[in-house]
Amino acid sequence: MTHVLKDHARLFELPGPWTTIYVEGSTGTVDGRANDEILPGSIAQDLQDAGAPEEDVEAAVAALGTTAKGLPDPVTRYVLVNGGQAVVDEFLPGGLVGPAVTATGPVPDLTPLVRHTPDDFAYIVAEVGHHGGEVYLRYANGDEEHPRAGGADAVIEGDTDHTRKLPGGGWGHRRMQGHAEKVWKMNAGEVASEIDRISAEHRAQLIVLAGDIRARQLVADQVSQESRAKLSIIEANTRAAGADEEPFLEEVQLLVARTIADHQHALLERLSEKEGQGSRTSAVGRGPVITALQQAQVESLLLETTAWKDETLLALDAAPWVATSEGEIAGAGVLGEVPAVAALLRAAALTDAQVTMYPSGALEAKPIAALLRWPTGPAVGAEV
Repeated sequence: MTHVLKDHARLFELPGPWTTIYVEGSTGTVDGRANDEILPGSIAQDLQDAGAPEEDVEAAVAALGTTAKGLPDPVTRYVLVNGGQAVVDEFLPGGLVGPAVTATGPVPDLTPLVRHTPDDFAYIVAEVGHHGGEVYLRYANGDEEHPRAGGADAVIEGDTDHTRKLPGGGWGHRRMQGHAEKVWKMNAGEVASEIDRISAEHRAQLIVLAGDIRARQLVADQVSQESRAKLSIIEANTRAAGADEEPFLEEVQLLVARTIADHQHALLERLSEKEGQGSRTSAVGRGPVITALQQAQVESLLLETTAWKDETLLALDAAPWVATSEGEIAGAGVLGEVPAVAALLRAAALTDAQVTMYPSGALEAKPIAALLRWPTGPAVGAEV
């Protein structure tokens, strides 16, 4: 699932009601008044009209009264309130992605947040030298608070004794140079271990390595086989005094964009291949995908961002979590009708399915598809 769904999956099993706010949050002026001065009052009226509990309205007003923390305009606000507390309160860079939302419902609606930050693409940037290095966890959507809060960023300060190779000849010099090489390798091993740890814990899909040329080589040689398969080396010593960081950052973003595009294309190719083979390990269209979600069968959910704007599904309080009618609830309780995409994302999160969002038209005729963990029932024409 996207890191947004993963981070907030526990909320999907908590009782409602839930109040969702997704609105323009820039600090510009509206008729001469700052937006952050008039926004809380405007949203409060909308929420009251939507039937939100008064304690939720008060919590939303309090959250929206805070400033945009110095972020440049445009800025978008996403606030999710439950039981009089703002359990999610985000300042999102950029303007609205999709329609504004001020609503109350029986389950958390993370649809606006997922649409605004669709990529669960975690990547690592490691800048290394003979004395160690820095390892950074980043997300393609620019989320840097998430990794720091999780303690994932690391600075490795290795052994600095005898790490400088000395010029000259003779047995003593060669001995010192050999010791320095061993220390370099030991320090690189610590960096490599940290890269492996962060990559495994956060499912990083790209590892970018830069820094001193010899240190890069030593780290690349010592990372795990899994990390090496995701490794890209940028030929730049970013730790050198006076190094220009801008070209390096641009090259990192190019690698990220290319890897994301390759990943999305690969999923579409897998889907097409499975459909062509008749392997029964894919589902296309609303009915087949919902059936697969109900059986916790979905490995990867492929969903267009503009799908089913006005449609609803039933949200359930237990497995199968989602239904199109009460005939499919299998003994679970019905929490209520909710927007279709919100129900699908909730079911995906509760069954640990990955979610990839695509622009409109990317999935051709059907705006939803899935890759499955195991085949569906008997193949067409097979004896039962």
